[in-house]
Amino acid sequence: MIRHIVLLRFRPEVTPEQRNVIYADLAALKAVIPGFLAMSYGSNVSPEGKDRGFADGFSMDFVDEAARDAYLEHPDHKAAGSRLVAALEGGRDGLIVFDLVV
Repeated sequence: MIRHIVLLRFRPEVTPEQRNVIYADLAALKAVIPGFLAMSYGSNVSPEGKDRGFADGFSMDFVDEAARDAYLEHPDHKAAGSRLVAALEGGRDGLIVFDLVV
C-alpha cells in the first residue's frame, strides 16, 4: 500500500469552509480512481510546534504504486490540484508531498 501525504500552508484568507470544499473535491476522486482506498485530512494537532507553517494536510491510501500513479495523472486530480495550489501561500511552494510504502 502507498500512503500519499501532503502538507499544506493555506493562504490566511482561505476559510475552513473553503478548505473543506477542496478536500471534498479530492476525496471524490475515490469514486473514479480504482485502488484509491481512503483519505484523511485536517489541521495539525501536534503539540511540538514543528510544522514550519504547514498547519494543514491530508493523506491518501492507494492499493499500490500503479493506483497512485493513475491518481496523479487523472484529469480530475489535475483540476482539483489546481484549485488546491491556488489556495496555498506561494502556490506550489505551499505544499510538501511525501509518499511511503505502508
